[in-house]
Amino acid sequence: MASQDWFDKDFYAVLGVSKDASDAEIKKVYRKLARKYHPDQNPGDAAAEAKFKEVSEAHSVLSDPEQRKEYDAIRAMGSGARFTAPGAGGQGGFDDVFGGMFGQGGGQRYTFQQGGDYDDLLGGLFGGGRFGQPSGGYRGFGGPTKGRDVTASTTLDFVTATKGDQVTLQTSDGKPITVRIPAGVSDGQKIRLRGKGHPSPDGGEAGDLILTVNVRKHPVFERDGLNLRVTVPVTFAEAALGATIQVPTLGGEPVKLKVAPGTPSGRVLRVKGRGVETKKGTGDLLAVVQVAVPSHLSKDAQAAVEALAAALPDENPRDELLAKARG
Repeated sequence: MASQDWFDKDFYAVLGVSKDASDAEIKKVYRKLARKYHPDQNPGDAAAEAKFKEVSEAHSVLSDPEQRKEYDAIRAMGSGARFTAPGAGGQGGFDDVFGGMFGQGGGQRYTFQQGGDYDDLLGGLFGGGRFGQPSGGYRGFGGPTKGRDVTASTTLDFVTATKGDQVTLQTSDGKPITVRIPAGVSDGQKIRLRGKGHPSPDGGEAGDLILTVNVRKHPVFERDGLNLRVTVPVTFAEAALGATIQVPTLGGEPVKLKVAPGTPSGRVLRVKGRGVETKKGTGDLLAVVQVAVPSHLSKDAQAAVEALAAALPDENPRDELLAKARG
């Protein structure tokens, strides 16, 4: 739902992207700015906190296709539209038309002079019907209006984001609110909480809370969709001869995995059902094998490695690579 900020702020300029930026570009830029200005990275810096809130608000609008469409329409009307009051013979301003929406006067009926009736334009902007009639939950000046949305952000540790939890946070207008974070939320994800925003000014539906979630990195695990990835070192002997090793799980006891003889670095061993569990499904644990090479060898160990090298077939493991590079 449109708010006064939509008229006053250029959200594209806030993020530093063009008006035709793709969703992927907007998301990428937002993540970079959110990390830069996040309160956890700038403790006590009021300017950084204000910038973080501004960036989050811009992202919450531009990353939502419907809100972005409405925002673009409003900005377009504000920058180039001409409104004329019937019978007045003069030219009305953008503020005159929308002033009534925000308690700034107005009240006359205007005709839009760039193709289309004022009712048609505003009806399409706020739900697709004639302005002043019920459509899509918005009833214009003729009925209750939805309350204004508010934005908020929170930073969670990796385990909390994976398992889900209840957290208390502050919205952009300073009000504390307790919300339930669903299991499996990812870094940068937005959650829309219906009815948690501002109340309607005239008895209509309350606005929504748009929550942006930031997730701290884990020292061991990484997210891969619903899967969890973990790099597992093995010795040369274990990789060459085969072994049974222990692999950590997130928040549980380690599991045992068999490493087949001749396993190279980079091979992925899968543990079914030990990834991220959500309502949509459960991922797996992906253990990526990394052969550990000792940095120091005793004389006996060095002699043993040299004996092994002499006993192995005289093959260059890079021959195939070099042949492919030559075409």
